[in-house]
Amino acid sequence: MRFLHHPDRKHISLAGVLYALGDPVRLEIVRRLAVKEEQCCADFDFAIAKSTMSNHFKILRESGVVLTRKEGTQHINMLRKEDLSALFPGLLDAVLRSAKPLSVGCSSQQTTSQQV
Repeated sequence: MRFLHHPDRKHISLAGVLYALGDPVRLEIVRRLAVKEEQCCADFDFAIAKSTMSNHFKILRESGVVLTRKEGTQHINMLRKEDLSALFPGLLDAVLRSAKPLSVGCSSQQTTSQQV
């Protein structure tokens, strides 16, 4: 079984969190996790390659935004709300309030050009 790296709270940086939240697809993942609390990777049905989605989850996990655990063959994700709120009070709430939902079938390239 492959080890999934999660940084300790003390190693989560503002720059890393902002980088992770700066991509429209990753922001949509975070927005949906804030609503549903836990979801497996397969529940996110974006029109992008599976490897690209895996990379988005890796960036979110390694920046300290999400916590991922394995259940069988599934990867279950949840926001690290407590850690993020302790380190950066109000940041996650402010970002989520301003985030507009993505269309489920949009690719990240289409979404980026729509937001510009």
